[in-house]
Amino acid sequence: MPKTTTKRSLKDILRELIELILDSMNKRKRTWHQHVVPYEDDWAVRREGNKRITSKHRKQSTAINKAKTIARKHKADVIVHRADGTIRDRINYD
Repeated sequence: MPKTTTKRSLKDILRELIELILDSMNKRKRTWHQHVVPYEDDWAVRREGNKRITSKHRKQSTAINKAKTIARKHKADVIVHRADGTIRDRINYD
C-alpha cells in the first residue's frame, strides 16, 4: 500500500499548536479543599485559592462541620487553622 502524505501548511501547524497550548492552560484543575480560618472575631470556611469566604460562623466547630460537608461532596480535604493562622489539622475525604 502506498503511503499517503498530507501536506500541512506552517500556518495550520502553528494554529493547532496554539490551540493545544491554550486548551492545556484552561484545563488546570481547581481544588475543592476547604480551609477553616479565623475571620474578624469569628471563623470562616474558605475554598483553597479563593479570597472570598464561603461562610462565616461564630464557633470553629460549626465552621468545621460546614467545611466537612463541602469536602465530602467534592472528595477534598478540610484544613483546620488555629486562631494564629497555623494549621491544626487536616482531614481527607478522598
